[in-house]
Amino acid sequence: QLQLAESGGGLVQPGGSLRLSCAASGFTLDYYAIGWFRQAPGKEREGVSCISRSGGITNYADSVKGRFTISRDNAKNVVYLQMNSLKPEDTAVYYCAADPSRTVQAMCRLSLVSYWGQGTQVTVSS
Repeated sequence: QLQLAESGGGLVQPGGSLRLSCAASGFTLDYYAIGWFRQAPGKEREGVSCISRSGGITNYADSVKGRFTISRDNAKNVVYLQMNSLKPEDTAVYYCAADPSRTVQAMCRLSLVSYWGQGTQVTVSS
């Protein structure tokens, strides 16, 4: 059974950093583009960052450019989201998602994905 599991969320002060991990089981990430999405209370889900199968193409929401970095280690079957200079408005549940055929632009901008993880809470507060 294909599953995605996020980890690394938590409570952090403004200006701090967190690294989220998305681990796959039941399938090999090599064949999937991966995206990170988030949903804050009362807001729609938004694409944060997406990465192509090879890792050569990435996409970032304007709100996180220069602060977040997506990367993947296909040998370990894991995708990461390094989040620096966190702000209170980054508070949300973060989800990873996978799709075998979408472009990173289609994934991130239209949330077109086939598989979703369960999410991990990120809270930025002093």
